Amino acid sequence: MPQTLKSLAAALLVAAPAYAQMADVPAPVQPPAGQKAAMTWTGSGDLTYECRAKADDAAAFEWAFVGPDAKLADAKTRTAMGKYYAGPTWEAADGSKITGKQVGIAPASAGNIPFQLVKTEGGTGAMKDVTYIQRVNTKGGVAPKDACTASMKGSKKTVPYSADYVFYKAG
Repeated sequence: MPQTLKSLAAALLVAAPAYAQMADVPAPVQPPAGQKAAMTWTGSGDLTYECRAKADDAAAFEWAFVGPDAKLADAKTRTAMGKYYAGPTWEAADGSKITGKQVGIAPASAGNIPFQLVKTEGGTGAMKDVTYIQRVNTKGGVAPKDACTASMKGSKKTVPYSADYVFYKAG
């Protein structure tokens, strides 16, 4: 096989999983046209919930999401890549960071947190060109099923979860 065809075949094999992944998720969490998957990291750790009064009924209580605390690893090699924490903030091992705001969600299977699309708000270092982050392949992480009552107000619980985070760049 000529070198040009070998290079093209290799590029398609690398790109194929990204295209397949985009097709497998609902439209609300697909990035806009023109975005290319640059890397996929798996996050695993805990999501923290706090027992709080409901916003629309101060006499009722619910478990409210506080934030994540997860380690990030390359989805293929399992090499440690960084961490994910409240903000939301994704921080690479080199100290580069990116934050963003949720722009889309879609339900996942029962017992799993929803899929999500985040539009980034600027980053530093190696993360500065990331435009969107897509959360897929979620496992666990839903709010506790335990009771949340007035006597528990302010108490926190952590719930284990994992998810893949696909980082997109314009291109």
